[in-house]
Amino acid sequence: MTAILIIGIFVSFAQSFLLLNKRGPTVADRILAVWMLIIGIHLTNYSLYDNGYWEQYPHLVGLTVPFPLLYGPMLYLYVRYSLRDASRFNKADLIHFLPSVASYIVLAPFFFLYSADEKRMLDAGQIEYLPVFTTILLVGFITSGIGYAVVSYRHLKRHRALVDANFSNETDITLDWLRTIILGIGGFFLAATAVIIIQELGHLSIGFDLSYILYSFLVFGILWLGYHGVRHKNMFTDNAVYLPEDSATSGYRTSGLSEDAAKDLYARLISLMGEEKPYLEPKLTLTALADMLDTSPNYLSQVINQHEQQNFNQFINEYRIRDFEERARNNAQLTLLAHAFDVGFNSKSTFNMVFKRHRGMTPSQFMAQGK
Repeated sequence: MTAILIIGIFVSFAQSFLLLNKRGPTVADRILAVWMLIIGIHLTNYSLYDNGYWEQYPHLVGLTVPFPLLYGPMLYLYVRYSLRDASRFNKADLIHFLPSVASYIVLAPFFFLYSADEKRMLDAGQIEYLPVFTTILLVGFITSGIGYAVVSYRHLKRHRALVDANFSNETDITLDWLRTIILGIGGFFLAATAVIIIQELGHLSIGFDLSYILYSFLVFGILWLGYHGVRHKNMFTDNAVYLPEDSATSGYRTSGLSEDAAKDLYARLISLMGEEKPYLEPKLTLTALADMLDTSPNYLSQVINQHEQQNFNQFINEYRIRDFEERARNNAQLTLLAHAFDVGFNSKSTFNMVFKRHRGMTPSQFMAQGK
């Protein structure tokens, strides 16, 4: 266990240092750097406890007890600032840290007034400090972590919908890594809930400290972040796409576009797609296509959604796939990837992912079936 904690501590502090010293760090970078620093301090204090140093230095007891209350807010703010173009941190967001500040205020008498012997006794379970507050704190850990994870996931899902409604390619805007972070933190707090129920509420003993599993889970999560931070340059910021809150979505009840105008716009759209093939441009966006049709992005998004039952991303990629299929059948001299690039895809991984999503098979399987 000591080795796992040391690895986690080292990676946390190293990741924090690298993020703070990278060229042109964003607000999201700084938030993640502070978060890694918090995790590093948390793991350090737990490592000292695990190695018996709390008995030798009792004033370390409880110093990081409120730290889990910081994880949920840090996750939420990191997600938010990763998905928006902010040049500075909004001080109003500090409100999310009030529960942890309040916890330290309540714990202040223990930190400053209790003697070393009293702290040793509390650590050994011989005395209690505000048992009701301890229960509230445990419930707060669980609700904060899981609650912020759910809110962060919903925020990311909404952003994903905005991306699909405005962009035709996904290589530079995939947010799978961010979703993994959210699910990982949510899983961490679910695991913490299980540990609390088994050890604290159920008073069950299974022969070893379940918190070892919990902290190991946290350390491996840090290792995952560290791995992707090295493997993907600027992974923490460059994959984000910043969209305004009023970007085109699927709510059109009050758009003001009449039925006849919608039919006319749809007819012009289909004509444009067939004659000028704008989908061949890899970086085609909803706004750019709307400009070609001399209409608003919201009207165009409405027409695509209502007449094709697709979002902008699906609509454009369907045209690309149809064009690819025709080219691949008629010209076997070029590779499948060459044809994919010719029709507007800008990476092999994106092409394979989109093709399988639309056709239910890989491009190679499609060709092998002679379709």
